Amino acid sequence: MYTFNSRIRYSETDCDGKLTMASLLNYFQDCSTFQSEDLGLGFEYCRKENLVWVLSSWQIVVDRYPDLGEEVVIGTLPYEFKAFLGSRNFAMMTKDGERIAVANTLWSLLNAETGKPAVPTKEILDGFRLEEKLPMEYAPRKIKIPEGGFPADPIVVKKYHLDTNHHVNNGQYVDIAMEFLPENFVIGQLRAEYKMQAFLNDIFYPYVVLDPDKCIVSLADEEGKPYACVEFVRKEQ
Repeated sequence: MYTFNSRIRYSETDCDGKLTMASLLNYFQDCSTFQSEDLGLGFEYCRKENLVWVLSSWQIVVDRYPDLGEEVVIGTLPYEFKAFLGSRNFAMMTKDGERIAVANTLWSLLNAETGKPAVPTKEILDGFRLEEKLPMEYAPRKIKIPEGGFPADPIVVKKYHLDTNHHVNNGQYVDIAMEFLPENFVIGQLRAEYKMQAFLNDIFYPYVVLDPDKCIVSLADEEGKPYACVEFVRKEQ
């Protein structure tokens, strides 16, 4: 497993001094980016090869949220390649190896110009050595949107929502969806399914479904076709 060490910063915490879900997701995203860069398979390599990795789904399970100043280890490992699809685990741990959170992701390798699936290069297959997948309760990738929800005000995609691929970063969808969580809702599990890339000035039409232990948010276009669906499950006390 590829790892890097960090310490929980004030800017990454909520009003209770705990790491936020958004910051946890960013740690995981940064970890895979660091691994890619260290292997020489990162941003510049993909640009040269006209490739882009696009996230298809997240599942993050939180055992606990670390405190301000706590030292942590963030790790990632790829465990499967199938054609243009790659599966990758993440984990956040203490220095002593206690699991804080674990995640599963599915990625699609695409041609940057056409947006069509691309076959991984020999360098990618040789560089990302597959390891055994981490133990966790793996949830389905697809998220069903139940009836009984309500529409929310449209949201226009701004420049700060975009990443180096010039589309909305996967974490931004989660940040937007979290605005619809009820007060005092502590996230125990996050699932996100990404269906369509969004770009500058696109408009999200949110549809929100709430029940006591779950919140599901669909961020769709005007015709109701989802860009992304995000599910939050309340953490057991």
